[in-house]
Amino acid sequence: MKHWWPLIVLGTAQFLMVLDTSVMNVSISQLVEEFDTEVTAIQAVITLYALVMAAFMLIGGRLGDILGRRRLFVTGMVVYGIGSALTAAAPTLWVLALGWSVVEGLGAAMVLPAMAALVAESYRGKDRAVAYGVIGGLAGAGIAVGPLLGGWVTTYLTWRLVFAGEVVVVVLVLCFHRVIAEPAATGRRPRLDGVGATLSAAGLALGVLGVLQSSTWGWVQPRNPPFTVMGFAPTLFVVAAGVLVLVLFSHWERRREARGEDPLVHLALLGRPALRSGLLTLVSQNLILLGLFFTIPLYLQVVQGFNAFETGLRLLPVSVTMLVASTAASRLGRVAGPRRVVRLALLTLTASIVWLLATIDPVIDDGQFAGAMALLGIGMGLLASQLGNVVQSTAGEAERSEVGGLQFTAQNLGSALGTALIGSILIGALAHAFTAQVESDPRVSDEARQATGIALESGVSFVTTEQVTAAAQRAQLPPADVEAVTDSYATAQLNGLKAAILATGGITVAGLLVTSHLPAGRTGARKAPAGAVNPRPESAH
Repeated sequence: MKHWWPLIVLGTAQFLMVLDTSVMNVSISQLVEEFDTEVTAIQAVITLYALVMAAFMLIGGRLGDILGRRRLFVTGMVVYGIGSALTAAAPTLWVLALGWSVVEGLGAAMVLPAMAALVAESYRGKDRAVAYGVIGGLAGAGIAVGPLLGGWVTTYLTWRLVFAGEVVVVVLVLCFHRVIAEPAATGRRPRLDGVGATLSAAGLALGVLGVLQSSTWGWVQPRNPPFTVMGFAPTLFVVAAGVLVLVLFSHWERRREARGEDPLVHLALLGRPALRSGLLTLVSQNLILLGLFFTIPLYLQVVQGFNAFETGLRLLPVSVTMLVASTAASRLGRVAGPRRVVRLALLTLTASIVWLLATIDPVIDDGQFAGAMALLGIGMGLLASQLGNVVQSTAGEAERSEVGGLQFTAQNLGSALGTALIGSILIGALAHAFTAQVESDPRVSDEARQATGIALESGVSFVTTEQVTAAAQRAQLPPADVEAVTDSYATAQLNGLKAAILATGGITVAGLLVTSHLPAGRTGARKAPAGAVNPRPESAH
């Protein structure tokens, strides 16, 4: 048992890092009400959390090499605990964003790359594959248990208690951190590349910001932007600026390497096919998962009217099957090969999304919905069991933190894009469907169509049908028009949700295209020398 103590401590940290994202997702309605804001504002807060982690994860990975991985792990846990305390006490939305999205996000950006490296350094061979299976399972469990735990606390107490409880867990992790061995320093410690850090963070931030704001600004035709560019919405220009900054980052990093200086990340790492394929699959995995976990709670809470706890109960099958599948499938990967397991996972996810689409109706079928959620958990668990080990097994001992930074950058970039992109598709499809419904419904008068058009020009939000009814009554529409507009919005809600979920299905199928370089067949047959690069990912070193 003593052998697994480091995994217990590190796994607890991993669970904690992802728990509150799912708590936030299931508490959207309560947060909107408490802070007197809209769904899109909470979407922005959720996206910002993942974005801060993605933007600073490479920096966190490099700091692990500079300061020492266990020391950075401890420092990051302290920062994360401070952010949790600030979130628990947040009096306004801005303080919530500061405590949760920024401070906790920075803490996680220090903890996660160090954690990935410490797991790899603490275990070898089959134990390492098991350890990464457990870590993946705990990450999945955190995402899936969060709705149940957060839902109960939010419904019967307050969501703030979850973050207060996180402070207690952080203190416990800090009390037991010495069970994690501090890896011996090897060679000269690198220096931090400040310019590269700035460019990478700015490029990622601009790219995700553009996607996030697309629901408000519009993609091409301006909807409600703060400014326009040659008559077009600024969205694509902001995304393009992010891409340009990342290109500059790439040139800067290559220049530093050519001069013999320490880069923020050795871009040659991305030339390894297995690592590149693993990272792209991680982006896909988290884009799908966070996109669904933003969309599904909206369906359950806003459309079906369930409270946070009832929502959590309906997401419980994901938690159970994800944890079981991710733990059991680590052995399957050694026998069948990660490529086959990952492809099976993506096909399973596709089937679950098709099943889920069939359950999005005005009246929920709890049995069908539970089945779709259970299948979704199996697919996610299969993915989670493989990717951490595949990515870390491409690295030599000296590259653990750097590869860990890349690993969690990919993971959180996918999370940020999942919430931003799928949320944007949801709002865009809702607006389009609502407009079409109002135009085609013969019960709607010209006066009501005009009033609805004016309202849509100022932006549309995902709200309950009761709120739409109240808004139509405030506009002094006749009762027949109020009923027709409400029915049109209810239909548009379902169409918007289906469009968002269908988009995750498309991303899942596209994910199959990036799996070709994942290792195939039995793994663990060869032994890589310490500090060297493996020619292909292995479970045993």
